[in-house]
Amino acid sequence: MPDYHDDLRLAHVLADAADAATMERFKALDLKIETKPDLTPVSEADKAAEELIRTSLKRTRPRDAVLGEEFGTEGHGSRRWIIDPIDGTKNYVRGVPVWATLIALTELGEGGDQPVVGLVSAPALNRRWWAAKGGGAYTGRSLSQATRLRVSQVEAVRDASFAYSSLHGWEERGMLPGFLELTRTCWRSRGYGDFWPYMMVAEGSVDACAEPELSLWDMAANAIIVQEAGGTFTGLDGRRGPHSGNAVASNGLLHEEVLGYLTA
Repeated sequence: MPDYHDDLRLAHVLADAADAATMERFKALDLKIETKPDLTPVSEADKAAEELIRTSLKRTRPRDAVLGEEFGTEGHGSRRWIIDPIDGTKNYVRGVPVWATLIALTELGEGGDQPVVGLVSAPALNRRWWAAKGGGAYTGRSLSQATRLRVSQVEAVRDASFAYSSLHGWEERGMLPGFLELTRTCWRSRGYGDFWPYMMVAEGSVDACAEPELSLWDMAANAIIVQEAGGTFTGLDGRRGPHSGNAVASNGLLHEEVLGYLTA
């Protein structure tokens, strides 16, 4: 098993720099916001954070490729860093503290391009989560001050807490009936949104979550953290990993049952 400790340590350094940049502009009255072609917002802080991470990676990992939400793909190779500088930009620009920088490292292997390192840093919540392949998943203030993450042991949807982002995405895809039936059947459902439900699945405080439309940078870091906490991360098609354009994450024990509702 390769040792990803140095890459994980670097991910923390990158996140520290991004956190400083995003927190400096969080709730700033003069924050500059633009609308992208897909009608989603992007702030000056999104761009600044990604530029900081890219600059550092050019210096420390010049042979690695980079994919970021704001500036696309750069470089080639079997290793690729995937960056979402602010996951939850709509929250960020409204002053809601639920947003995070997502950093992942993927490698080409037998199963294709899969995450081997993932870090999610939510500085406004004072929380950080991370994982490396074969090394487990953790949360804490630093590598030396951390608690190991483990998913829940809930075995049935009727006893489960289920999280989601919104209803309209499921409706647009003609999947709303199954989604609503799942929310009626489970013990509890809440629309936390963005990165947070995946981290709560990894922590064991939520048992499953799902989103119908996502990009790779939304999922890569979340996927390995859930997996290393003992959970399962797939697309709605059941394909493992973050490459299906959508996601279902769970403690593993009720994954097939959740998929059954959503794809009925």
